[in-house]
Amino acid sequence: MAKRVGIEVSIAVSEAVKLARAEVIPAYPITPQTHIVEHLSEIIANGDLDAEFIPVESEHAAMSCCCGSAAAGARTFTSSSSQGLSLMSEILYIPSTMRLPIVMVLANRALSAPISIWNDHQDVMVQRDIGWIQTFAENGQEAVDLTLHAFRVAEDRRVSLPMIVNIDGFTLSHMIEPIELPDQEEVDKYLPPFKPRRRLDPRKPITMGPVGIPEVYTEAKVAHDQALKASRKIILKAWQEFADIFGRQYNPVEEYRTEDAEIMLVTMGSISETAMTAVDKMRDEGKKVGLLKLRLWRPFPSLEFRRIAKSAKVLGVIDRCLPPGAVCGPVGEEIRSLFYKVPGAPKVFNFIAGLGGRDVTVERFEEMADKAAAYAKKRPKELYEVIGVREK
Repeated sequence: MAKRVGIEVSIAVSEAVKLARAEVIPAYPITPQTHIVEHLSEIIANGDLDAEFIPVESEHAAMSCCCGSAAAGARTFTSSSSQGLSLMSEILYIPSTMRLPIVMVLANRALSAPISIWNDHQDVMVQRDIGWIQTFAENGQEAVDLTLHAFRVAEDRRVSLPMIVNIDGFTLSHMIEPIELPDQEEVDKYLPPFKPRRRLDPRKPITMGPVGIPEVYTEAKVAHDQALKASRKIILKAWQEFADIFGRQYNPVEEYRTEDAEIMLVTMGSISETAMTAVDKMRDEGKKVGLLKLRLWRPFPSLEFRRIAKSAKVLGVIDRCLPPGAVCGPVGEEIRSLFYKVPGAPKVFNFIAGLGGRDVTVERFEEMADKAAAYAKKRPKELYEVIGVREK
């Protein structure tokens, strides 16, 4: 029977990995994800999980080791953050095209310089095109649930792709929350033993990742793109199966008070809960404001997002990544492209907020909603605005 406990979110994620019966965990510590792999090493050392914990010399080595273990047919997990994910970058493109179903929980953190250990989404947005399936958790319960969901989807033989679960560093990873941890029997029912599509076996030798000469490279990349887009059906099916067993339903795009909303804010991650409080306050004041929360980032849920958002007059898309010199933030760019030259589409304005862990308060969300409303009437000079910049 599931048990409800007060627990640090990072530790709860480790418990989810244990319940998933991960077999190989290559890991390197980096703030703020260290508690995840640290606790997993304790679980394995205590004999509570029959798995191989491999302490490597760098994040680059961690992902390289993940590729080897997944290719050999082992259920593989790792975790990273910020500069560590950047150090993995050279390898991250390999398991996705090679169709190796690695699961990684990423504790999102700002990139240097200046040095910051606090949360934003710069680390994952730099890696948005690595070809991994990617989801975002809003709270600790979702972090646990999406970790189990990640194993279920990644290892489905129709998918066979690596998957990242994003949790906001510190603001989520280090919070102590009441979380319902499922029992082993329930998880075993949801997550069958890993049966890889193909694996390295000396008795049946195969080659993985050979040189892609020009005559095959384009076809390989197109096949990867098609597989990532096709995974959407399995992602949705696995969420429905999760709801059937555990009673909690997830969707690619979550709605909050969008009925008759003329202005819809768009968020990802833990700031969504503050945004809901702000929406409640604005609704009480008679403002027609709603909220869209992106749960699925890759493959982007185009159909669901367009269906829900098309009734709005303006979308205020909130990015926690500032790409210097770009037209707007990565999420804003994605959504602007989605509605490009669509008749009657909502106007899209982009806000950059919460960089380096700066608080995004209820008042800031109200400010963004008011500015989005003004944008619906008059187009500003820039397509985005950085919120909360302090005057010198």
